[in-house]
Amino acid sequence: MAGNGRKVLLSGMQPTGMLHLGNYEGALKNWVRLQNSGQYEIYYCIVDWHALTTAYEDPSELEERIYQIAADYIAAGLDPEKVTLFVQSDVKQHAELHLLLSMIVPIPWLERVPSYKEKVETLGLDSYGFLGYPLLQTADIIIYRADAVPVGKDQLPHLELAREIVRRFNYFYGDVFPEPDALLSEAPFIPGTDNRKMSKSYDNHICMGDPPDRIQKRVMSYYTDETKIYRGDAGHPDTCPVFALLKIYAPEETEKIKSECESGSRNWGCVKCKKLLAEMLVEKFASFRKKREELLADREQLRRILRDGAEKARARAEETMKIVRRAMKMWNAG
Repeated sequence: MAGNGRKVLLSGMQPTGMLHLGNYEGALKNWVRLQNSGQYEIYYCIVDWHALTTAYEDPSELEERIYQIAADYIAAGLDPEKVTLFVQSDVKQHAELHLLLSMIVPIPWLERVPSYKEKVETLGLDSYGFLGYPLLQTADIIIYRADAVPVGKDQLPHLELAREIVRRFNYFYGDVFPEPDALLSEAPFIPGTDNRKMSKSYDNHICMGDPPDRIQKRVMSYYTDETKIYRGDAGHPDTCPVFALLKIYAPEETEKIKSECESGSRNWGCVKCKKLLAEMLVEKFASFRKKREELLADREQLRRILRDGAEKARARAEETMKIVRRAMKMWNAG
């Protein structure tokens, strides 16, 4: 726990540019809710070192992407007065703890992580940095002695590995770290334009900060019910990605849409659904777009927020590292 008696919470995202609907519904909206609950001392990070596991050949856009994600964080409702916002590489203690953890963690523990196996096969990634990604992720969490991490179900294997690493460290060196618990969010599945999970890797995403014309273009490109070829054909809305999004962004309309679609009514078709969804998304994120544009127009303000956040994060992280160095009986540990 923090000195104020509140539990400590940490989470972060890679700076891959503007955040999309999947990021928002899957994490960011929950982050804002947790912030406003007042129950936690919260650290939200932009994990730029993690981004280098895939963007190492050309990191020239990394700085701009950090600004973009910082603007998204704040425009979505994160308040730098309530939470600590910072960039991972501004807190070098993350790297020191990662190095020390790498000395005690068996390689097979890292190789069995599901996302490692999947991306080695699909993306051909095979660097040490990619193999050690979950270890650096563990360092990110425990450097703040976090009690909890908000995650989706697909991230549970990473958190369980972090808990296992904590147990191993504590076995060797004493009770230094708490085992972080999962704060599971009941996030809906956000389908991309191809009905796979929304992801920039698949280029099937819609960003909250996209201009209205791009949102409309992306929505109109969605695959819908492949069995509904003509307007008069009966549809199957429960398998349609556009209907899945309408349930989130136009819930008051979905009962009527479902009835019209399933009956094969000629008064309602897929194009009409798409137009409604585009309209709802443009309206829903209008204030978000305005706020992020204002933030990006003042880069020095964003830099100051991240710099102040890093200073607070470093203080907590260095406090942890002093405990770690003493526990491991490192040179000049004090």
